[in-house]
Amino acid sequence: MSSIVFFNKPYGVLSQFTPEGKWRALDEFIPVKDVYVAGRLDADSEGLLLLTDDGKLQAKIADPRHKLVKTYWAQVEGVPDEAELDRLRAGIKLSDFTAQPAKVRLIDAPADLWERDPPIRFRAAIPTAWLEIRIAEGKNRQVRRMTAAIGYPTLRLIRAAIGAATLEGLALGQWRQISGSYQDLQGKINE
Repeated sequence: MSSIVFFNKPYGVLSQFTPEGKWRALDEFIPVKDVYVAGRLDADSEGLLLLTDDGKLQAKIADPRHKLVKTYWAQVEGVPDEAELDRLRAGIKLSDFTAQPAKVRLIDAPADLWERDPPIRFRAAIPTAWLEIRIAEGKNRQVRRMTAAIGYPTLRLIRAAIGAATLEGLALGQWRQISGSYQDLQGKINE
């Protein structure tokens, strides 16, 4: 059985144990030794980050060939309509690849959402909306690039789930460790 660490990563923290420049690192939060990040999350993104001591499990979580769905909450500038969201649902061409079809829907602001430090930019004349976006790829800055491609830049991005693993019960900056396997993380990937 592998050791898996669930971490609710704050904004401004790198997906590594060594700080760089203005960014903080995981060593500030997670005292567990010999665990490694399974699927990065940019410093300017928040939410669920998984770490494990099992290299094979790490590769399965991160590799899109295994189709482990990642769920993101994206706060975007503006309010897209269904036709615009359909472009994401169909798979959208980006500069260097075509993103696979995503499951996308408008949602209310997530319940019990923590304040971001620093807060997002606010413009009184431009509303924002929250999207739930489910993808199995996870290429570099993919969700941000997808929303920008339909004209709705992402202001805040939170990974809410990786497969069946969720942020539930984890306050910002908190972590918990379990014993588990890839099957425990798979959940229902075709919902």
